[in-house]
Amino acid sequence: MTDKSTIKVAVIIPAYNEEASIATVVGAIHAAGKNAGVNYVPVVVNDCSKDRTGKIIDTLDCIALHLPINLGIGGAVQTGIKYAFENGFEYAVQVDGDGQHPAEQIIHLLEACEHNKWDVAIGSRFITNEGFQSTFMRRVGISYFEWLLLLLTGKRVKDSTSGMRMMNRRTLSLLTTYYPDEYPEPEAIILYAKNNLSFGEVPVHMNERLGGVSSIRSFGSVYYMFKVTLAIIFSYIRG
Repeated sequence: MTDKSTIKVAVIIPAYNEEASIATVVGAIHAAGKNAGVNYVPVVVNDCSKDRTGKIIDTLDCIALHLPINLGIGGAVQTGIKYAFENGFEYAVQVDGDGQHPAEQIIHLLEACEHNKWDVAIGSRFITNEGFQSTFMRRVGISYFEWLLLLLTGKRVKDSTSGMRMMNRRTLSLLTTYYPDEYPEPEAIILYAKNNLSFGEVPVHMNERLGGVSSIRSFGSVYYMFKVTLAIIFSYIRG
């Protein structure tokens, strides 16, 4: 593995109404980077929050990017991706602003990318089935998406909705041009496969939310499953 101390990683944190957790998340990222010997730079994208998230991140040791309108999870993450690519970061990792993705797990994704020469490493809850496993209905939906993506790409991804992902510059370059909007995590797997990016999963432990509201509120509904299925199929057709 490359000398870790020379690697610069942008930690992209999309944040919408995360006043209860964002300071803790940024602090944990700095602590984890120090312990791992890697330069983690938190890049918080305030997606036009209605609470005090914007004011809080302006006081923190982070790159604070404020969107003038709410773009949703896809637009917020792509904003961070563009910042990371344009500012020369070797890697960028996406983590949630609600504390679900423990910062100490980031190093496992980085090591997987370096060791396996992957373009993308996806943090998965369902390889060792440890830590917070989400609700039963979400797990049913995730299993369905695992099957659908396997059918379309030939690649099995057990935790396709995981937002904890490490991306190298090749991936960042691709995603600055286009990144899925409403359901970016499973759709992005189609992009990786269609553009011959190498990717795999890494077992990680995840936590329950520290605060805020999930961006996916109706995961168990048939309507949600139908919409995501269409989005995945359209991404596959578009290429």
